[in-house]
Amino acid sequence: MKDVTLKEIAKKLGISITTVSKALKNYPDVSEKTKAAVNELCQKLHYTPNSFAVNLRTKESKTIGLIIPEVMHHFFSNIINAIIDEAEKKGYLVIILQSNESLELEKNQIELLINKRVDGILLSLSKESNNDAHIQEVINRKIPLVMFDRIAKLSNCSKVIIDDQKAAFDAVQHLIDKGCKKIAHFRGPLNPQISIDRYIGYKKALEKNNITFDSKLIYTCEDITFQEGIDYARLMIEEHPDVDGIFAITDLVAVGAMSYFNEVKIKVPEQIKIIGFSNWFMSQVVTPKLSTVEQPSTEMGLAAFALLLEEMNCHRDNLPFTPRTVVLPTELLVREST
Repeated sequence: MKDVTLKEIAKKLGISITTVSKALKNYPDVSEKTKAAVNELCQKLHYTPNSFAVNLRTKESKTIGLIIPEVMHHFFSNIINAIIDEAEKKGYLVIILQSNESLELEKNQIELLINKRVDGILLSLSKESNNDAHIQEVINRKIPLVMFDRIAKLSNCSKVIIDDQKAAFDAVQHLIDKGCKKIAHFRGPLNPQISIDRYIGYKKALEKNNITFDSKLIYTCEDITFQEGIDYARLMIEEHPDVDGIFAITDLVAVGAMSYFNEVKIKVPEQIKIIGFSNWFMSQVVTPKLSTVEQPSTEMGLAAFALLLEEMNCHRDNLPFTPRTVVLPTELLVREST
């Protein structure tokens, strides 16, 4: 069925196209009677504005792109919900894309969003990505961009993060305060900045407490999975049965390790203490309950969208905008595993 136009509405009511347009936008110089007549006819004829034409006039698409490494991750699902809620309040549609930790897919998705002429992009990098050309392309095109959680430190855009080094330091310090003297670290892959920073925080805590760093106690989880937690817990016990503490990159890995210890009757926390990171739902339902670092996912989503909205508004109004970094606080949650 052919779409109804403003011209047809105006003709049926015997008024100008401009008056119809003003009536729909609730201009004060149009009478209430005319507004009511216009709105009634529009509803009757199922008139909807031509969004493409509106976008051409306003130079806004009212859409933003959101690229995350994985949708099913508890942390990212909370961020998605927060961003969608705020975007809807401001009249924006969110295009959600998942990079699956792939640099190539992330590049393609950035290109897609550029071609879709989104008003801004929210991005958490894949584990393969860094300050790559596709990121610079967004910045060069002056498309508002905010990175969150997984960032490229050298990219000149706004960022929302936590202090991963401090959070990791606090977690390991907690293990030391609880009497641990030989602490293993189940870290993430070598590239993402969060993995690097949590590893540095681990080392700094050891150094401050005069505990010798031993690279043999570092186990690298390439995919950060439950199974890797099981596998590395098994390997660690074979290689270093005297380890008395573990700091894991995420709760998922930590719970995997606890699962193995339960299976082989190694008591947590009596024989080995474990602390995770993120405060996933699972950390509170496993036995024993997992000590962890509270990572403020909802707050991160809200802060990222607020920064992007500010930059998009400046971009629309031709006002200057200086990128900045927001650092959100974390909290150490002490539970039964330590």
